Amino acid sequence: MSLNKWINDRLPIDDFVDQHLRHYYAPKNLNFLYFFGSLAMLCLGIQILSGIWLLMYYEPTVETAFDSVEYLMRDIPFGWLLRYTHAAGASAFFVILYMHVYRALLYGSYRKPRELLWLLGLFLLILVMAESYTGYILPWGQMSYWAAKVIMNIFGSIPVIGPPLMHLIQGDYVISEATLQRFFAFHVVVFPMVLLGVVFIHLCALHTVGSNNPDGIEIKDNLDKDGIPVDGVPFHPYFTIKDIVAAVVFLIIFFAVIFYDPTFHGLILEKENFIPADPLVTPPEIKPTWYLAPYYAILRAVPDQLLGALAMLASLFIFAFMPWLDRAPVKSMRYKGTRSRVSLFLFVVSFLSLMVLGLLPATPTNTILARIATIVFFGFFLTLPYITVYDNHKTPPDRVRM
Repeated sequence: MSLNKWINDRLPIDDFVDQHLRHYYAPKNLNFLYFFGSLAMLCLGIQILSGIWLLMYYEPTVETAFDSVEYLMRDIPFGWLLRYTHAAGASAFFVILYMHVYRALLYGSYRKPRELLWLLGLFLLILVMAESYTGYILPWGQMSYWAAKVIMNIFGSIPVIGPPLMHLIQGDYVISEATLQRFFAFHVVVFPMVLLGVVFIHLCALHTVGSNNPDGIEIKDNLDKDGIPVDGVPFHPYFTIKDIVAAVVFLIIFFAVIFYDPTFHGLILEKENFIPADPLVTPPEIKPTWYLAPYYAILRAVPDQLLGALAMLASLFIFAFMPWLDRAPVKSMRYKGTRSRVSLFLFVVSFLSLMVLGLLPATPTNTILARIATIVFFGFFLTLPYITVYDNHKTPPDRVRM
């Protein structure tokens, strides 16, 4: 008996590969925007591996957290590479996730029968945000400490349950070592375990309903006599080879950033976070990392702190209603009318504007611009049912186009 047969009799690896790679048929017209799903998996792997190595040297106490990170950077061979890889990996992860969401909005990947797939993806995005935020606190630099302070104040602004919830999360009446250790536990244990579980469910949902495509046409509706989609090709080897090429290109760009500009002009690592946390010294401008800046800009755009916090939360959870807000007879933007295209364009512009404004000081002019961008942001969702119904849509073809 061969080793391969012995293993497969007890763990059917070959059957799994056949079912989910060789016999999983993907639309043959997938373009480069579909690379971002596999690249997200690659980024998750990079973060897990680099995070494990960082964990070997990190000490989660107020007295030693900052020094342990500096010791890693200065005295451990290639320790600087580990930290920069993990920090740049977080930013790269969000670039890929935001492009993944944009592709879904562009081609209607949230529409029936992929509503649950979309909701799971949204939950994953929120989990990654929580994971990145808790990790941002761990170096215990100036910006780490004050970022924790801002978020805790947001929790504390919730009526009735706010103060006890804030004390429960931070483990004390002030930001202290108990807060750091709680965030450490969430970052290295709780969120990664939940994240990996939801990723698995997300992939199961994807392989159940199948991949969408730029035409928004279901390839399962057109089968040959053997029950195989005529417009589908096996995921392996056709798309695994393409994904490998995309991964190589991504890694070249990724490590070019790490080796030549690891802080990326302060977008990946802010200079304030190379200063030990000091509760008595407030930074001139408290700002989040770039990938959380749009939501911070929405928070600041609303005068009332509680309403601002609700608007910030709404800016995330409103995506969950996309499958039911979009009532167009077609899925893909290729066959939607001018109004839908302009609406999506304005949404993207508003999101990018909020990202920039969230990193800038809250001057009167910037606040007004943030309020305008916030209105446009929410206006996209509120007007979607009307625009998608009354737009001039084209008739999609019966089969996918190359």
